[in-house]
Amino acid sequence: MKLVIGGYAQGKLNFVLRNYDVKTGRIFDGEIPEKIEEEKGIVVINHFHNWVRVNIAHGGCPEKEILAFVEKYPDCVIISDEVGNGIVPLEAFEREYRERTGRILVELAKKAEEVERVICGIGQRIK
Repeated sequence: MKLVIGGYAQGKLNFVLRNYDVKTGRIFDGEIPEKIEEEKGIVVINHFHNWVRVNIAHGGCPEKEILAFVEKYPDCVIISDEVGNGIVPLEAFEREYRERTGRILVELAKKAEEVERVICGIGQRIK
């Protein structure tokens, strides 16, 4: 599994498309698919942080679900905005979402074979 992080609109998906052999039908935006056709190739989860937000809002457990997904699809690439920088939100849900997303990304980074941080479309390998 590879993890690609960075700020909003920094070119993370374009970076992945330039650097990995990705088929367009295997890019999922803000969702974790329940089933993927068994054809070989890299599965990309773009806007992972949005999926976490929706999952928490619906009472899910994104921590367990993403780890199960990564175990099933170890060649996946997960792309996420960094959401822990800036002003701490006033709303309790926003604070919970931000904290849980950060903790999930920490766990994914531990498991990832590569972690890239993308700024201005340029990737910097941090693991």
